[in-house]
Amino acid sequence: MKRKRVGLLALAGLALLSVTGVAAGSASAAERGSADAAARGRGHHDPVIIGHRGAPGYRPEHTLASYELAYRMGVDWVDVDLVPTKDGQLVARHEPEIGGTTDVAKHPEFADRKKTVVLDGVTTTGWFTQDFTLAELKTLRAVERIPQNRPHNTLYNGRYQIASYQEVLDLTRRLGRELHRTLGTYPEVKHSTFFQSIGNPTEPKLVAILQRNGLDRPDAPAIIQSFEVSNLIALHKQVRTPLLQLTSATGAPADFVANGDKRTYADLVTPQGLRDVAKYAKYLGPDKAQVIPRDKNDNLGTPTALVADAHQAGLKVQPYTFRNENPFLPANLRSSAEPDAYGDVFTEEAAFFKAGVDGFFADQPDTALESLHAFLGR
Repeated sequence: MKRKRVGLLALAGLALLSVTGVAAGSASAAERGSADAAARGRGHHDPVIIGHRGAPGYRPEHTLASYELAYRMGVDWVDVDLVPTKDGQLVARHEPEIGGTTDVAKHPEFADRKKTVVLDGVTTTGWFTQDFTLAELKTLRAVERIPQNRPHNTLYNGRYQIASYQEVLDLTRRLGRELHRTLGTYPEVKHSTFFQSIGNPTEPKLVAILQRNGLDRPDAPAIIQSFEVSNLIALHKQVRTPLLQLTSATGAPADFVANGDKRTYADLVTPQGLRDVAKYAKYLGPDKAQVIPRDKNDNLGTPTALVADAHQAGLKVQPYTFRNENPFLPANLRSSAEPDAYGDVFTEEAAFFKAGVDGFFADQPDTALESLHAFLGR
């Protein structure tokens, strides 16, 4: 049964790509007008679905294939985590350590680059993007990060390169023209304090790319994210691109820790903390547990006041991350103990829409859009 479901998923992905391509190429003017109206309906006036790292439920994360599939599934926005290379480029990886998301361990020419670093207080061993040029990274191939949950994605291991942010922007523009709607990215600055400490900061590179691509404006199809605070405050003074403050259900921003600031993420989401965030950001990206926590039995609990408090401060709320597989769902919504089987994510997502969120990040964009359409009644 499991093999049958995997095969159907792969066929569905291929069929979606094929059908979308035909429709885009042969649409009449009236059909294109209707598609544009539908796209506006998925814009920031309605709750927004952001393809988290593209569509990693179906393709290895942060690859051009993952981003393209997310756009073709219907979302207008994708999340792009950014880390720098040795030669000053920005590439799309969830973390600078690439041992778990590429085949670098199989490259003997890079064996001596394996090392241990302290990354935001966590001792991490592996291979790091800051030790490779972009050309060297291009010799690697992406692999599925969580094969125990997504064994069907291992079919694509070795097929895709690491993508630069510029390549993601180029893809976004090309598909926007083909699909007749404006598409955009949520670039996230990863580990800002760490990269500043080693003399390879991300922010100046990101500002340059945004300006070079005409994205330094308030209505740009780009929204900058970070789990840190001081870099967003600085970026607020440097660019007009909107900003999103990410928060976690535990811990504190790495820049606060490094500077001896005793505040935590919990302080950021108090009414006063949210008013402070609204001075530089337009969006809040909380851990979904900060919006609806789990109860003592790991079931979905009761919404907190966070959404109402954030809206009162003038912030839109877009929590992370929604995933279809059982281990990522509340206990009462899991279908079984199978780690790669789907549970009742529709009930979870509906609960968050009812709680008033302005959208969310999802690993399976098609499922999330289905939930959105059901909530909107269209």
